[in-house]
Amino acid sequence: MTHPLAAPAPALLPELLPYHRMARVSARHRWWRPVLGTGFVAVACVLVAGLLYALGSALGAARGYPEAADGTVEFGPVPGTALDLLAIASAIPVVLLAVRWAGRRPAGTVSSVTGGLRWPWLGRCVLVALPVLAVTTGAMLLLPTDDAAPSRWAGWEVFGPALAMLVVLVPLQAAAEEYVFRGWLTQAVGAFLRSPWWALVPQAVLFAAAHGWGTPWGFADLALYGVVAGRLTVRTGGLEAAIGLHAVNNLLAFGVSAAVVDGLKSDDTAADAPWQVVALDLVGIALYAAAVLWLARRHPPTRTVPAPAPTPVPVPPPWPFPGPHPQSHAARVPVSWAPVPVPAPYADRTDAPGLPPGAAPCTPPPPGDTGLPPR
Repeated sequence: MTHPLAAPAPALLPELLPYHRMARVSARHRWWRPVLGTGFVAVACVLVAGLLYALGSALGAARGYPEAADGTVEFGPVPGTALDLLAIASAIPVVLLAVRWAGRRPAGTVSSVTGGLRWPWLGRCVLVALPVLAVTTGAMLLLPTDDAAPSRWAGWEVFGPALAMLVVLVPLQAAAEEYVFRGWLTQAVGAFLRSPWWALVPQAVLFAAAHGWGTPWGFADLALYGVVAGRLTVRTGGLEAAIGLHAVNNLLAFGVSAAVVDGLKSDDTAADAPWQVVALDLVGIALYAAAVLWLARRHPPTRTVPAPAPTPVPVPPPWPFPGPHPQSHAARVPVSWAPVPVPAPYADRTDAPGLPPGAAPCTPPPPGDTGLPPR
């Protein structure tokens, strides 16, 4: 029996959800929703990209573009690169739809724990990435190459339009890859496992595999990038740090390619990088991660959100009366303890109060008469 003067038990605080556990921020979360959403993202991304390529090919054939050796339409380096970037960028609405439809939660919860991209924080991350990656990219250009043919400047008439296209589309392409791998896949695995490392490793391996099988060094570089970008995402509570690093890196890489003749025609990716390039790339990634973590300590972004409160169990009414949960029997049936006056019958008879009209009054029997009938 609880002592009447005992202090009440403190209320339990809600669980704080980090970024990789955001699939559980919805009260309608079920174990099968991340599985269903992953299948939807995989199929829908392929279908939407295939549809864009089909529409582009039809438009190119109608406008008289030549046919390439593989049967596709040869748009040229700038339009062809734009179509490739758009096909990858189409994954952004697919992921947002999966979060909203399959996850039954706000679409912005895949961007950050606050429910959307934090643009000031993204701007800080971009400003950190620009000088760091500019130095490492410049160092890569100084590395000796095995290519006998020297690179030639493409000219502003080629580089200008290409750069304008890249500035618009490369951030979308980089963000789309982050939404798929550091976003959806990280949160899908994190819905089952509390440790962030179990959620970060699978997406990093899949991210490296999605770029193709080149050199072992290139694969390792992409996998390590995926782990670092994922860790920054969990540590800062959103995709902004990963998007800033990815967008600046790709913009510099595509910009260098666009500056030389036929540079955008190359099919090489980061998976084909030699060990010298990988070493410089990892140095840039480490410096960027250290700078972002330092910045996150100076200006801490929101990292967690409270989990939804459990649905209260309905309490049955204490008495079997209809109506919305009566508090007590006394609350539904009023009881009065004051005596209720009852009028005396026939009290208006003056000759014999209490008798009905026409009734003879009762007279006492004479002395000696008991009033009983004779025997």
